[in-house]
Amino acid sequence: MSTVIEQPVQARIVASAPRMETLPATLRYDRRDPFAVHMAFPATATLEGTDVSWEFSRELLATGMDEAAGVGDVRIRPYGYDRTVLEFHAVEGIAMVHVRTAELRLFLERAQALVPSGDEHRFLDLDRDLTDLFGGI
Repeated sequence: MSTVIEQPVQARIVASAPRMETLPATLRYDRRDPFAVHMAFPATATLEGTDVSWEFSRELLATGMDEAAGVGDVRIRPYGYDRTVLEFHAVEGIAMVHVRTAELRLFLERAQALVPSGDEHRFLDLDRDLTDLFGGI
């Protein structure tokens, strides 16, 4: 059984112009890091021209599809009937993207099948995490 789930999604960037540009993004979940979700954007989708990846909690994503959630660098909230807004806050500014809620729910269902909510602690590798924390010492 694979320990990683990757799912391409179409995100629509919200800009000051009335037309929203569609851009590819990839959601990633790894059961070795069971509390986290990663959302990656290719270099062509960023102002800096470099790949960008954001990490946030799986619980934040699940909550944010039904009600506004998050107070830090990543904030998520429902938008209308079928979309969810993800806001990414950085020093350079705020990026807002819309993603179809159905795509996010499918991704979370797949992650839930891999690591059920509440069982995340069973998939932690504390020895590896401590080694990483202390730089392999």
